[in-house]
Amino acid sequence: MSHSEHSDSPGVGGDARTPAENAGYPVDRPTPAGDPGRGRRISLDVGTVRIGVASSDPDGILATPVETVPKAKKVAPGTLSPDLARIAEIVREYEAVEVIVGLPRTLRGESGSSAKLAATFAGRLRTLVAPIPVRLSDERLTTVSAARALRDSGVRARGQRQVIDQAAAVSILQGWLDERSAALKPRGDGDLA
Repeated sequence: MSHSEHSDSPGVGGDARTPAENAGYPVDRPTPAGDPGRGRRISLDVGTVRIGVASSDPDGILATPVETVPKAKKVAPGTLSPDLARIAEIVREYEAVEVIVGLPRTLRGESGSSAKLAATFAGRLRTLVAPIPVRLSDERLTTVSAARALRDSGVRARGQRQVIDQAAAVSILQGWLDERSAALKPRGDGDLA
């Protein structure tokens, strides 16, 4: 059975799906076959109030913060929400080749309402920016680690949520870039790095 032909029954012995996949949210990983090549990547930390945005350099080495986009409240049916419109605009402005959306899961790998929010946002964005791929990436602990790193560097969390959201997006993207670099690295090239 191929990866896309999984049944809805829970895994019994040897089911290789992750808990997020069992919950209907497949987690993407960088692979040589799926890599769009050189170009900027955009990452998103989707929350209920704000969306942290980060971008990579064109060589896909370093992630940096871009901005924090306010999450739209209620939007009339059939209209484009301002947050989706702004993110699609950023993707175009940066000429992104790939968008990485953090998929928040529990430490046990389970998906809850935050994961549903991120996956739904990713699906809507996918239709706006096609054919640019929009991928879901496991983002466990990124907001917590971003807040801790900022606190350790002297930035207070109170009143700094926008900075924390951007730092979480940077963390999501840097993890993706590092994994991509390892996945694209030639095997057996003899370097002693």
